[in-house]
Amino acid sequence: MDWTTLFFSFRGRINRAKYWLVGLIYVAAWMVFTVLAIAWLGGVDPEQLFRFAGGALLIWLIAIALGLAGTWSGLATGIKRLHDRDKSGWWILLFWFGPSLLGGSNQTMEDSPVSLVLALIGLAIAIWGFVELGCLRGTRGPNQYGPDPLEPQGTLT
Repeated sequence: MDWTTLFFSFRGRINRAKYWLVGLIYVAAWMVFTVLAIAWLGGVDPEQLFRFAGGALLIWLIAIALGLAGTWSGLATGIKRLHDRDKSGWWILLFWFGPSLLGGSNQTMEDSPVSLVLALIGLAIAIWGFVELGCLRGTRGPNQYGPDPLEPQGTLT
């Protein structure tokens, strides 16, 4: 699998190692961007950063482009990981948005017991998503989404 397919295609399967590699590359890219942005702006000055003029505007445009590319790529790698588990890619919606929607309910329902229950459900979904995407082995052998990424190509099972 080439890098473009790994990062941006929604088809096929990837194993846990490739999933974590993509996550590591995301973290490294954002760290490099942050260091370069701070060097470009000559330090961290919140007033300058939010003026949207000169270098700060360029930094914001690059950050938005990186964020959009990272979101697309995160969806693509998460869906391929779900495919490796022989699950529909639609599960990614629950794993990405469920915890934030349920955990954010306490902002609207102050000190309500229902808010605590919803936050705990959101936490459970986040843990489930972490285990499902990052920890469990994919389906052994081919499944409806493609061949097993851990099997050498061309071997018969």
